[in-house]
Amino acid sequence: MDFSFSPDQQLLRNSARAFLDEHCPPALVRSLIDDPRGESDGLWKEMAQLGWLGLSLPEEAGGSALGMVETAILLEELGRAACPGPYFPTVLAATAIAEVGSAAQRTAWLPAIAAGSARATVAFLDAELDWDPGETTTREERRAGGFTLTGVKHFVPWAHVADVLLVPARAREGLALFLLTPSAPGLKLSPVEGIDPGARWSTLRLDGASLPAGALLGEPGEAGPVLAALLRRAAVGAAAEMLGAARRCLDMSVAYAKVREQFGQPIGSFQAIRHKCAEMLLEVENSHAATYYAAWALDAGAEDADLAPSVAKAYVSEAARKVCGEAIQVHGGIGFTWEYDLHLYFKRAKALEPMFGDADYHRELITRRVAQ
Repeated sequence: MDFSFSPDQQLLRNSARAFLDEHCPPALVRSLIDDPRGESDGLWKEMAQLGWLGLSLPEEAGGSALGMVETAILLEELGRAACPGPYFPTVLAATAIAEVGSAAQRTAWLPAIAAGSARATVAFLDAELDWDPGETTTREERRAGGFTLTGVKHFVPWAHVADVLLVPARAREGLALFLLTPSAPGLKLSPVEGIDPGARWSTLRLDGASLPAGALLGEPGEAGPVLAALLRRAAVGAAAEMLGAARRCLDMSVAYAKVREQFGQPIGSFQAIRHKCAEMLLEVENSHAATYYAAWALDAGAEDADLAPSVAKAYVSEAARKVCGEAIQVHGGIGFTWEYDLHLYFKRAKALEPMFGDADYHRELITRRVAQ
């Protein structure tokens, strides 16, 4: 059994790393922290030209029709660079549009997303902050020629730059999905400050937001399985991005341990530091295995495709936090400073830890599935 990447996958990884090292250095990440949008339009367009935005989209929409493994490879490299921007929320929303959208919706949004002229996001969380789609409290009401939505969505990633927002709501038939544009009457966005200065979140308030009939994505009452599948992809993607941040912290720690001297010798020669780095490597390699197995399981439709993403997210959430935290310990005082780049990756991993369900949430899902 061969667990290595294929030549094409390895090429994707190497080219993504080279591109991000050149075009998304820590200096750019820092400069965007104080930018009102928080992202680089030039970088976004270059990512589109490389085919990243259409990586998993159908070929007829301008995409490459690749799978979750390739998406995870790219997300790992984006996490390694702490790259700011709405890449993953856009990919998630585009996936739902591609799977259940009407011909008109697919035509309107997918080519634009692949070309880099549109950004998107998904508003998963309601007032109870529960990732279970069944706990959705935002409500839809029918009106002549369309719908109205009422409710509050929390921690919506990159909503302030999105051209379209995917919003779950409870309809008479059950869960439904809607596509909203920021100009919809009754829609209000408020920024939310988070631990990661390179990311952006918003609170989305829907006060009878008015939508046309064409805003319904798929059939009312049938959004539950779509959202569950989307959250599984989201869990794997977040694990991949956290893995990238952890791997970057490990690399920085090993490099630092080779050059930082105490008592006339590199600190990497001390047993305590060597053991700490070894434990970090163990966590990174285990995270790699869990993440890419889950990505493969989703692509292959494996028997445990509903279980593996929860295993990956539960493990990597804690492992990435541990690795990034230990990296600060290896670096000592300099690891805490604003001027040193280590905090960019620590904060990215910490911010992603609760997104799409933290370790406790996914352990509960694992328990339910194993006990069935």
